[in-house]
Amino acid sequence: GSFQHSLCPPPLVHLALKGDCCLTAEEPVLLFANRIDIRQVLPHRSEYTLLLNNLENAIALDFHHSKELVFWSDVTLDRIMRANLNGSNVEEVVSTGLESPGGLAIDWIHDKLYWTDSGTSRIEVANLDGTHRKVLLWQNLEKPRAIALNPMEGTIYWTDWGNTPRIEYSNMDGSNRRIIADTHLFWPNGLTIDYAGHRMYWVDAKHHVIERADLDGRNRKAVISQGLPHPFAITVFEDSLYWTDWHTKSINSANKFTGKNQEIIRNKLHFPMDIHTLHPQRQPAGRNRCGDNNGGCTHLCLPSSKDYTCACPTGFRLDKFLLFARRMDIRRISFDTDDLSDDVIPLADVRSAVALDWDSKDDYVYWTDVSTDSISRAKWDGSNQEVVVDTSLESPAGLAIDWVTNKLYWTDAGTDRIEVSNTDGTMRTVLIWENLDRPRDIVVDPVGGFMYWTDWGANPKIERAGMDASNRLVIISSNLTWPNGLAIDYESQCLYWADAGMKTIEYASLDGSHRKVLIGNNLPHPFGLTLYGERIYWTDWQAKSIQKCISIAAASFFVPVLLAHGFLILFSIVHTACEVNNGGCSHLCLLAPLPKGYSCTCPTGINLQSDGKTCSSGLLTTDGLAVDAIGRKIYWTDTGTNRIEVGNLDGSMRKVLVWQNLDSPRAIALYHEMGYMYWTDWGENAKLERAGMDGSGRVVLISNNLGWPNGLAVDKAGSQLLWADAHTERIEAADLNGANRRTLLSPVQHPYGLTLLDSYIYWTDWQTRSIHRADKDTGANVILVRANLPGLMDIQAVDRARPLGFNKCGVRNGGCSHLCLPHPTGFSCACPTGIQLKRDEQTCDSSPETYLLFSSRASIRRISLDTSDHTDVHIPVPELNNVISLDYDSVDGKIYYTDVFLDVIRRADLNGSNMETVIGQGLKTTDGLAVDWVARNLYWTDTGRNTIEVARLDGSSRKVLINNSLDEPRAIAVFPKKGYLFWTDWGHIAKIERANLDGSERKILINTDLGWPNGLTLDYDTRRSVKDFPILT
Repeated sequence: GSFQHSLCPPPLVHLALKGDCCLTAEEPVLLFANRIDIRQVLPHRSEYTLLLNNLENAIALDFHHSKELVFWSDVTLDRIMRANLNGSNVEEVVSTGLESPGGLAIDWIHDKLYWTDSGTSRIEVANLDGTHRKVLLWQNLEKPRAIALNPMEGTIYWTDWGNTPRIEYSNMDGSNRRIIADTHLFWPNGLTIDYAGHRMYWVDAKHHVIERADLDGRNRKAVISQGLPHPFAITVFEDSLYWTDWHTKSINSANKFTGKNQEIIRNKLHFPMDIHTLHPQRQPAGRNRCGDNNGGCTHLCLPSSKDYTCACPTGFRLDKFLLFARRMDIRRISFDTDDLSDDVIPLADVRSAVALDWDSKDDYVYWTDVSTDSISRAKWDGSNQEVVVDTSLESPAGLAIDWVTNKLYWTDAGTDRIEVSNTDGTMRTVLIWENLDRPRDIVVDPVGGFMYWTDWGANPKIERAGMDASNRLVIISSNLTWPNGLAIDYESQCLYWADAGMKTIEYASLDGSHRKVLIGNNLPHPFGLTLYGERIYWTDWQAKSIQKCISIAAASFFVPVLLAHGFLILFSIVHTACEVNNGGCSHLCLLAPLPKGYSCTCPTGINLQSDGKTCSSGLLTTDGLAVDAIGRKIYWTDTGTNRIEVGNLDGSMRKVLVWQNLDSPRAIALYHEMGYMYWTDWGENAKLERAGMDGSGRVVLISNNLGWPNGLAVDKAGSQLLWADAHTERIEAADLNGANRRTLLSPVQHPYGLTLLDSYIYWTDWQTRSIHRADKDTGANVILVRANLPGLMDIQAVDRARPLGFNKCGVRNGGCSHLCLPHPTGFSCACPTGIQLKRDEQTCDSSPETYLLFSSRASIRRISLDTSDHTDVHIPVPELNNVISLDYDSVDGKIYYTDVFLDVIRRADLNGSNMETVIGQGLKTTDGLAVDWVARNLYWTDTGRNTIEVARLDGSSRKVLINNSLDEPRAIAVFPKKGYLFWTDWGHIAKIERANLDGSERKILINTDLGWPNGLTLDYDTRRSVKDFPILT
């Protein structure tokens, strides 16, 4: 081979080996996966180059030579990835529905990606970008492993090391499948095709052999049968075989005809896996059977031995389908195709999906997750995913969609409730909370206006009520153990259920009469249940399968359909009173059985007025929060930051009032007329404190015999403070200055929130899950207000009849430009955090004069140096995920920052507005960023691509400035006046370098006594650079 010192023109391999030297196409490169990275090695020189690093578990790989792409599978992430052959533009290709993708092959003629998965026991195909994915082969596959293509002939070859190890082939459209070897095989791992020699070679790790055969399996012969401890993958080039070995951690070669001339190409590798010869000869030209117009196919055009086949992606035809949850994902099976193979809906963060339902009107799938205690929804293609309910849920195990009025019903076995909301989670209300033990599944019948649910508590039963909770009735209560899934047959007006304890599936009329056993064949653990046509489908936890009964009428024959784990669903225009003007309801219109037809209901905490249609405002429940209704301010405590803050009711003009000597501030209460605020602190030294509502005159009122002082209330009429302590199990009172302390109630189990109304105190209790009431002066006459309310937090009483007091700040905000805050003798003007008050003591500066900007991954914050509190202020920049580096352009007042989760560089105004993407493509790990405020340029380092780049501040005119001899460039700084660029590199040999702003005259400044040089800044006054290092632990 030969080398050139220039840019690599086609058809040269675009891979730099040393400096700018390029390898010519005549010399092969061995491309191999090494679990944690992908590397390349020259077989005759042992030159060794890193292509991609920081991988999790790269196993299989292949390349597309003409498109200069490398593809690999990761069996830890269960992903198939791709990147450019120079290591740039790493992206996910297939990210769902994979379990153990151990084999991968590229059709370089028809631009298709094929892969094997020994976990799902499938061979699949997709476009190179992962679109139009189709399950190609699924029957009689056990553990498919290696895969190789011959696109010139339209054939596919694969190994299977299941119970019956074999090597098979078929056309690339899945037709004409045949076994070509099934004897003397145990672990057939690697497989490769010698296109010129019309042979295939494979390795068997158990028999320690490399064999070859003709492409039809004839003339099989062992090539090497010694010195092969654990061969894994194999490739061929010209007269040589190359293979990886797990035991020796090496890449080896030998003559392909004789097996002789064995040599070690490279050893002491991390964990060599798949291997390929990167060379155009390994991907020879051939006839594209699909031609220029994709064979006229709308989606997939798959070649066969003589022609091609048009194919649809799996699950593409979705007129009739089955949905099921499998804990970590949600899948569907289309009944419109013959294979009945499942298709994963691409969803994020599904941890423990249990219940699900389908809204055919809006094409949404809804599901509950008992790990995140949430209810979510997404379109059928995985788009528009959002959480609709994520508060006060403990074990939401049942879910049902009322597709007529767009309502969402669910059961919660943790809170023992049945609730309803709009399908977007708004207007949520509790429907049933009494006499529920362990509610499980729920189904609704909008036609009849009923809902049905199972309860497998101490007294198992199946109940029915109107969808507005009216007319509740137990319809089945005998011979039940663990009644699980429910399903309604709307045509026959029957209710079906599965019982995991009785191990049966039964049915009855909708009123519970005419009960019959459908399947009593000792089912292991039936869970979910659904009906479609004449068939009934159910999931089984123990068998980990979906089963179907061929006929509901004759239920003696049922077969397993698919390995799964979880739950199911499938789907009449109904006219109701709710469809016209929402039934006249101001909020929720819920269906009910005739003759009533419907009823109006209010969200939890809001009362229905006497007209039976309109909801009025109700209780406000908060935590560490107090509203100054007179001064129109909101005060709150923050245990995480140990601060007490204030702001306007719309959240503007936010100011930190108290930040020193706070440990865990909890409850807060206000007395505007007196100008005081009170708060509890249950840190290491629990106490109750008071200050002016502007933070002045702070004093500790009570600091002894306190444990967890939770609730706090001010009794203005009685001039006393009241608080609840969950550790001492008391509710106590004292004068407003802390004197005359006395116990009102003891013991109380675990009081949390506390409030006053008229002559009573009300409190919430975590232990009793209840709201209680007592006399405020004596603690006598204790009564239970409401029980069975798990998840109780704060409580506030609202008396709308009580007039507001006098506003100390008057009608003109006390003359203050920003905040007017009361104190005992009057009021004071104040500014938002970090901004100084001018000498007139009324007006605030528009912004801080000097401040620090810093990133904390999911936020960008500012610390003013003008004020003594040095409190950080959140800058409301949207869509922050993992912000690493940032800089500020003082000319335009813009913040520039990198987000390595999204791989973007963005900018925004200092108030967080006008966010825009400056660089949105071709980034991998941008760890450093610097603004040249003079020439109006933006510089950045990319640790993933090992480059330093520059562009105009708007992202235009982008250019790679430096891309050689960089290992892991990190921080970057500019000195525009001198025309210098500085950066740190904490690769194998850590160093700090300098160059001109155009990348010329590069120079190493420091390369000794450095570990991980991270931060870098310049002192422009003394012309010194200051670096900082992480603490090594």
